[in-house]
Amino acid sequence: MRYANTDPELRDLVRRFVTPGRRYMRLGGSALRLSGPERDLFARELVQAAREITPAELGILLEGGWRECRTASWLIAVAGRTEFRSRIGELLLASGGPYGGAYCITLATFGTSADADLVCRYLERYLPRPDLVYDRTFALSTLLHLDAVLGTERASPYLAVGGLWQQWTDATPNTVRDPQEYQQVVDQLCSFAGECAELFTRTETRH
Repeated sequence: MRYANTDPELRDLVRRFVTPGRRYMRLGGSALRLSGPERDLFARELVQAAREITPAELGILLEGGWRECRTASWLIAVAGRTEFRSRIGELLLASGGPYGGAYCITLATFGTSADADLVCRYLERYLPRPDLVYDRTFALSTLLHLDAVLGTERASPYLAVGGLWQQWTDATPNTVRDPQEYQQVVDQLCSFAGECAELFTRTETRH
């Protein structure tokens, strides 16, 4: 891992792309609370950043901490840089903290069966781990979103009676959200990412 406080190259990228307007904090549920001109401005600034950053710079951000990775993941989604799919999948699968939602949104935005494969790999690894509570609902809700997009039912085995989801929730003392209800949040985040991606495409065409 690279650290901005000791790595001048990463520190410069954080200054340019991660911290302006506390961007890293607004990517996710906070974006859904924006409305009107504030939402439009945030989307335009996100698109501008996605246009300015290079693939090499994105790779450097993905070697940083959660703030850098969250930001890079969203910039990848906005720019539709599917060449990062496997890297995003690796980061999701290695995720040990509550920061995997951004990776899920990126894969959901790509929206193919290959992306669903990566989410399934995550669920297969982590649903048998009731000692780890991060991002399971988000990941399963993402798979439900991808099922709706692709016309598949890959989430069904996890949600079946006695399936991995029930096993995990039965063994987890924490309050667990219903993934079928939480899918609405994933849908809204994907909608926002999609709006930004469309704006990115339009502005790229003009350039």
